[in-house]
Amino acid sequence: MADPSSYRPKPGQIPDSPGVYRFRDEHRRVIYVGKAKSLRQRLANYFQDLASLHPRTRTMVTTAASVEWTVVSTEVEALQLEYSWIKEFDPRFNVKYRDDKSYPYLAVTMNEEFPRVQVMRGHKRKGVRYFGPYGHAWAIRDTVDLLLRVFPVRTCSAGVFKNAARTGRPCLLGYIGKCSAPCVERVSAEEHRELADEFCDFMAGRTGTYLRRLEKQMTEAAEEMEYERAARLRDDIEALKKAMEKNAVVLADATDADLIAVAEDELEAAVQIFHVRGGRVRGQRGWVTDKVEEITTGALVEHALQQLYGEEKGDSVPKEVLVPALPDPVEPVQEWLAERRGSAVSLRIPQRGDKKALMETVERNAQQALVLHKTKRASDLTTRSRALEEIAEALDLDSAPLRIECYDISHLQGDDVVASMVVFEDGLQRKSEYRRFQIKGFEGQDDVRSMHEVINRRFRRYLAEKEKTGEWADGENSLTEEDGRPKKFAYPPQLVVVDGGQPQVAAAKKALDELGIDDVAVCGLAKRLEEVWLPDDDDPVVLPRTSEGLYLLQRVRDEAHRFAITYQRTKRSKRFRSSPLDDVPGLGDTRKQALLKHFGSLKKLRSATIDQICEVPGIGRKTAETIAVALAQAAPAAPAVNTATGEIMEEEPGTMGSSGQPVTMGAPDERRGQET
Repeated sequence: MADPSSYRPKPGQIPDSPGVYRFRDEHRRVIYVGKAKSLRQRLANYFQDLASLHPRTRTMVTTAASVEWTVVSTEVEALQLEYSWIKEFDPRFNVKYRDDKSYPYLAVTMNEEFPRVQVMRGHKRKGVRYFGPYGHAWAIRDTVDLLLRVFPVRTCSAGVFKNAARTGRPCLLGYIGKCSAPCVERVSAEEHRELADEFCDFMAGRTGTYLRRLEKQMTEAAEEMEYERAARLRDDIEALKKAMEKNAVVLADATDADLIAVAEDELEAAVQIFHVRGGRVRGQRGWVTDKVEEITTGALVEHALQQLYGEEKGDSVPKEVLVPALPDPVEPVQEWLAERRGSAVSLRIPQRGDKKALMETVERNAQQALVLHKTKRASDLTTRSRALEEIAEALDLDSAPLRIECYDISHLQGDDVVASMVVFEDGLQRKSEYRRFQIKGFEGQDDVRSMHEVINRRFRRYLAEKEKTGEWADGENSLTEEDGRPKKFAYPPQLVVVDGGQPQVAAAKKALDELGIDDVAVCGLAKRLEEVWLPDDDDPVVLPRTSEGLYLLQRVRDEAHRFAITYQRTKRSKRFRSSPLDDVPGLGDTRKQALLKHFGSLKKLRSATIDQICEVPGIGRKTAETIAVALAQAAPAAPAVNTATGEIMEEEPGTMGSSGQPVTMGAPDERRGQET
């Protein structure tokens, strides 16, 4: 625990101007980001007597080892920079989303030739119209099912659409009239886009005009004795009204507003948002935040606005935002919202009338959310704390292991050997810091040597980065790459867990000893009896089956195994796709896997006789002859070689989108991991 006076800036060093400040821990990791109208006055509040600080503020300043700041010209710039740094560094002490929900939206892909209606989550894409968010995906599907009768817009995937166009037969929705079937040219691209535009107009709240037009058409059809058409229009009107009933009218038709309510206690706060568009509640969302310091309701509202509109632009930011308390000062926040929208935004507290009544409803939802969260979180916090304490006691550690890294080796009979590293912090997964490794230095099923290599590579990189940054002394970007991403192995764990027994633990310990690292504990968890092994101990540590510490170690081990085997299967499938076996007619993945499992490698399969190939279940003599010919004709591909090390290497592309894409940083055989 650091003494804040040890890194307190000298008098006169801190400027009396707007800016953004960052607290860093002993490893130069950013743990808190804040902004201030006056940096001097704001930072002085952190260096008071510890007894007078908020409990979590006290924890933050004693965890920190340094503070730094950046001066800006206006408070609006400070607000923007604070948001950018919170997103970049993900500081553990900042107000943030407690849940990790990705709220579903109803999306219309207007950027495609034939727009598609679908449920979308995650980051918003350019050229796509979004409506929501909704609390549940089924609510979107219910609404869409009602509206497709009137607006038969395409809902199928690209693969289904192309297959229907190729065969000339529409899908089921096309047959029952809930799709206009542009895939088989029942309507032109222009006609289909017009349907999509009408669908978007209806969802945007322009319902009255469209309903009146349908009612007029129904009356005209009845007068002209086109009773079937009139009945169809009548049913369309009923379907639209039923869809509208799902969103209650709460305000005037032209009202577009977001209502934000906050329920709080000394340590936490629940935020609820109602999205009102066209006078109707179109969506609802909420989250729970930790209060790191003594923070006002207005400051909580400011953080909520940052979370809500930090990545939004244009009409996604409404003309009116109603809140329970205004940020202080309010002008920079209003100016920032106006920049996001492109026009003026009214930020105010409702005083009377329908908006005040609706705000009370939102506040009741926030209160209920906080109560529910407290009920769930009480046991979660207690359980995680008890688990970490039990692990520390069982392994004789000086303190609870707040950061645990677990390693697992995966291969298929010695081929495609890979390893995984998963990270748990405070008993929770930290997926952004998962890593995966390729093992190419040797062949065979040698998990012990593989474990030694992985631990050696991980901590060799840690020492190299630590040395490069001069024991973390040079400051500004010591923990980040030039593109702002965290360095690969910048933070050491308190505990390394390996999947295995005494041999794997000994290999991991030997790797750490060779590097001179003596402040990281090591243990192993054997699958058969769930025994915990320590280095140099002949007997395992046996934790009770009901132990929360054992349960946490099992979760960590199982997650490492899942992540490793996922990567290994990905590599294996790529090997299949580039295999000479792909050219054998009628030979599917199941029989390819059976062949490789039987012989162990493609090299051994190539040298096998036809009679030996026939021994594999499912392989007849004719197929065996075809396989032998295909392998004889295919020349083995030369592997890529790292000219610096002489090691065989293989480039792996990323597997995910912008929010969590695996990227190559440093050596080509060490990958940043994310769940695939």
